[in-house]
Amino acid sequence: TRNAQRVRSYLVNLEREIDMQSALFDDSRLVQQLHLGGGTPNYLNHKQIWALMADLRQAFRLDESDSREFSVEIDPRCIERNSIEVLADLGFNRISIGVQDFDPRVQESVNRMQSIELICKVVEDARENQFRSVSFDLIYGLPHQTVESFDRTLETVLAIRPERLAIYNYAHLPARFKAQRMITEKYLPSPQSKLQILQHTIEKLGDSDYVYIGMDHFALPGDDLVTAKNNGTLQRNFQGYSTHGGCDLIGLGTSAIGHIGNAYSQNAVSTADYEYTLATGTLPIVRGIEIDDDDQLRAEVIQSLMCHDGLSIDEFELAHRIDFQDYFRDELARLEPLANDGLIHIDDDGIQITGRGRLLMRSIAMVFDRHLNEARQNYSKAI
Repeated sequence: TRNAQRVRSYLVNLEREIDMQSALFDDSRLVQQLHLGGGTPNYLNHKQIWALMADLRQAFRLDESDSREFSVEIDPRCIERNSIEVLADLGFNRISIGVQDFDPRVQESVNRMQSIELICKVVEDARENQFRSVSFDLIYGLPHQTVESFDRTLETVLAIRPERLAIYNYAHLPARFKAQRMITEKYLPSPQSKLQILQHTIEKLGDSDYVYIGMDHFALPGDDLVTAKNNGTLQRNFQGYSTHGGCDLIGLGTSAIGHIGNAYSQNAVSTADYEYTLATGTLPIVRGIEIDDDDQLRAEVIQSLMCHDGLSIDEFELAHRIDFQDYFRDELARLEPLANDGLIHIDDDGIQITGRGRLLMRSIAMVFDRHLNEARQNYSKAI
């Protein structure tokens, strides 16, 4: 919005929600991770970000030690002078930059023009201000992308060498997202081309010392995600891979999702509904779900597949006191075609995702989601 009053109104309501949420939690609980997301938190000016962080520090006990993980997403097109320095002073030590693609033709097709020089300046500022990690968000499947064009983008990325890379599959859902209606579908790469881009990306980054964490994440060998993957503590939630998967997650702001104990909840998606509900003195939560024992079992299977590329049946049965083969009889039957295609290996010891199968990890994990078939039309395609 270009309306400054709307920004001020939103921040007043966000502060109100912060106060209401914090009243529900014990003061002794430490916030180990903080993430400002949504794509463009730096749309706020420096004074507004300072005030927001002051609200959070007053409401919650934030971890101020060197082990904290305070991350922020940056849209480099609306960066202010000294913004990175301000964020560092506020305690942020990880930064995620929305790059999408360096190819000018691709950028123009999605109305996101930004130069290599602009990205490099943000990275330089982050490193000068002692940020522990710089991450790039790239997207494959955008209009006019090919293996060759994305290879040129990867060459640029490798020259800059961010600590982490998140390479997401573009989900074309114009009925849901108004901005996507401007994209001409005939220029989108085919599913086969997208798979080729992904495969080339995995191979090229692997040859350049990046570790493939899984699905859409890559990291340099010294990164915390690699350490977590190697020692078996890696977790994944709906925001991506994490080294703190066992924490409760408090979602704040429009459309934010929280995960407390065995319950998920989501805030109102529209700003108008969000602000109206808060004005009545009620938290703006519009939907939620309490997961049952079966959900939890399936979540652990999916976690193991996505984070560790497989699952030990003996260990799972010992931990949960079930007969795995009997409990997941239908799911194992649906996995057989994937095994025949060489995507997974199944035997009495467990399930192992092959190198080829890692390209379709999401589809493999979906087999264990009993809710998916009920609402499949609402989900984007895996490729």
